[in-house]
Amino acid sequence: MALQLTDGLNFLSKLTPLRALNALQVVGSYLYSKVTGKARHWGYPLSISLEPTTSCNLRCPECPSGLRSFSRPTGMLQDELFKSTIDQLHRRLMYLIFYFQGEPYLHKSFLELVKYASDRGIYTATSTNAHFLDDATARKTVESGLDRLIVSIDGTTQETYSAYRVGGKLEKVLEGTRNVVKWKKALKSKTPHIMFQYLVVRPNEHQLDDVKELAKELGVDEVVFKTAQIYDYAQGSPLIPSIDYYSRYRNNGDGSYSIKNKLLNHCWKMWHSCVITWDGLVVPCCFDKDAEYRQGDLQQQNFSQVWRGDKYRSFRQKLLRSRSEIEMCRNCTEGTKVWA
Repeated sequence: MALQLTDGLNFLSKLTPLRALNALQVVGSYLYSKVTGKARHWGYPLSISLEPTTSCNLRCPECPSGLRSFSRPTGMLQDELFKSTIDQLHRRLMYLIFYFQGEPYLHKSFLELVKYASDRGIYTATSTNAHFLDDATARKTVESGLDRLIVSIDGTTQETYSAYRVGGKLEKVLEGTRNVVKWKKALKSKTPHIMFQYLVVRPNEHQLDDVKELAKELGVDEVVFKTAQIYDYAQGSPLIPSIDYYSRYRNNGDGSYSIKNKLLNHCWKMWHSCVITWDGLVVPCCFDKDAEYRQGDLQQQNFSQVWRGDKYRSFRQKLLRSRSEIEMCRNCTEGTKVWA
């Protein structure tokens, strides 16, 4: 709990008067839109997800990167596009999630780009499978100013881990974690806040207590259990947990499954955040894996033109009118995370 408090205080330390004003504008416009049914936006995003790459070294079964199933092009974020985006947003932006699809550490300039954002007072976070955290890279990670490092670890034995993280080696994950913990101590750094993220699926649900013990042993700051999004869930899946608490889907008792949450005609994400793909496409949220609902292109427009453009306004209005009209939203579960 103390470590979570430290991380929270670090996040709050990024707050400036302009960022606080922007947050009020975002919250105010969201509440106004929700109450009146008229889409309005008076601020800029509080957080963005920016995709370093779509490439990945693993082949996880419910991931487009792992399945190599994208309909959009794969590639690497260009440094100039990243810096231009940050330069446009950094005075109001609080939180940069340096991840969407793919493995961020495959991008050769990844940590230099993290430092670029960190130097501008933005809280930076990324999610990794930790296979590339050798000693030198671990040190650079700490030195980059990265605020949060989410390490995907979906099992405490190689057999369980590789049931979902196909092609992965658990020992590489543990070694990478040890390296970052070591350099945090050696450099007397409070960051990054290291999190183990455990995607709960049926093959690994028996190791929930084990991963907590493993995290404690390694010096990891926090463990988060995340529910899994299953694309083809209607007739069940061997990945859906038997522990109902960790499942996004309801067993209807007749062999069929349905999404637990209700489809409400509003969504906070459409007001406070967005996702930017490696090639500059702006999409509404992380459920749009193939960038089907692209709102603009930062290689052709500046961010303000996209964020305040007619297309984005129309999308928000459509969501307020009837979220069920949007295919992406019909499969939305707002994936819950369970804090350990």
